[in-house]
Amino acid sequence: MKILDWYIIKKYLSTFFFTMLLITMIAITIDYFERVDKFMDADLNAKQIVFDYYLHFIPWINGLLWPLFALLAVIFFTSRLAKNSEIISILSAKVSYSRFIRPYMIGAAILATLLWLGNNYIIPKSNRLKNEFESQYIRKSSKTTLNHNIHFWLSPTEKVYIRSYSSSDSSGRTFRLERFRDNQLVYTLKANKIKFISPPNNWKLEGYEIRTFGDLEENIIPKPNDHKDTTFSFVPQDFTRYTKQMEMMNTSDLREFLKYEQDKGLDSGKKYSIELYRRTADPFTIFILTLIGVSVASRKVRGGMGFHLAAGVVIGAIFVILSKFSTTFSTNLSLPPGIGVWIPNIFFSLVAIYLLKTAQK
Repeated sequence: MKILDWYIIKKYLSTFFFTMLLITMIAITIDYFERVDKFMDADLNAKQIVFDYYLHFIPWINGLLWPLFALLAVIFFTSRLAKNSEIISILSAKVSYSRFIRPYMIGAAILATLLWLGNNYIIPKSNRLKNEFESQYIRKSSKTTLNHNIHFWLSPTEKVYIRSYSSSDSSGRTFRLERFRDNQLVYTLKANKIKFISPPNNWKLEGYEIRTFGDLEENIIPKPNDHKDTTFSFVPQDFTRYTKQMEMMNTSDLREFLKYEQDKGLDSGKKYSIELYRRTADPFTIFILTLIGVSVASRKVRGGMGFHLAAGVVIGAIFVILSKFSTTFSTNLSLPPGIGVWIPNIFFSLVAIYLLKTAQK
């Protein structure tokens, strides 16, 4: 690499980490003043607050904001280069614009790699410790329960329905098990109540009825006042969800959990698929916002750095809003998770291409 490459990469990374440090400190300060009352109520000392919470808060907040840090860093130092006429000198020396932005892409690749490793393997471990701290001292309601109209598959031929489920005593009302053969219903097991007895998966049925279906006949065994002990391939934990469960799993665990959810039908799995796609889309966002930042800030304008930073804030705000909208549509509507997560990147890729074509060369 040339001296120019090292110069720009050094400027990019140093400005990026300075921006990261500054905004992270601001975020910690705001978060601390929001939670100081709860810290005092829990009688926590400074060591617990710093090492058990904020040490893990830092990776979480940075994982969310790294692409925006990259945009602001590029605009900040590139605007200074333009103000000092350094970019004009570089281009006047017959350095092409594509050659000029190459070190920016190298810097973006370094940051994108770090963010990809963090999103997939490092930040989830840190989030688990942060969320456990929050559930113990800050927010007690860290778990939710599937409790109404629960449908799921035990196997490709066995389906279960529970009208209502109570986590307090691990029991359900209006239980129904259906078995199919060649897409035809051949067996049903109904019970007024199902209750968990003992590990690993022992359950008791109360007031049950067994019905079998043949080609031309149907058999019914009613037991309205009897109970039956049996086993099923589901446990009470299948009905419990952590509110931030997907944030606490690395990518390998998330893929396995998503497959388990989809096989059982306990959850549509959309929010887990969105999280999985997001972990790859966010590092790619760094490349796009870097190109946009260079295109905007390399032009020497009358407003100078103030205009460039204002443009960067506006672009970042639009990106965040579009990302939230597309994620919401993907979660609540029929938009596929992959498309919902990548819509902001696709849109801003087109914006980056346009800005590059119209950039001052």
